[in-house]
Amino acid sequence: MRIDKYLKVSRLVKRRVMAHDLCEAGKVSVNQKVVKPGYEVHVGDRIRLELPMGVREVEVVMIKEHVSADQAATLYREV
Repeated sequence: MRIDKYLKVSRLVKRRVMAHDLCEAGKVSVNQKVVKPGYEVHVGDRIRLELPMGVREVEVVMIKEHVSADQAATLYREV
């Protein structure tokens, strides 16, 4: 799954367009490497987001195409 979609599905970012823009701006890194919106996410990847409200770092635990809002936090764990 693309990183921009993963960020949206996991509810780490509200909209996919915002996730895409963050990637294009160089504010998303995976395993300490800045990535483009088309990067393919894998279980075990460490994602670092530089958001306006602060830096957030998570590890990918699971990848699913669709999850409910209350299940979204099961896709990752805070680092």
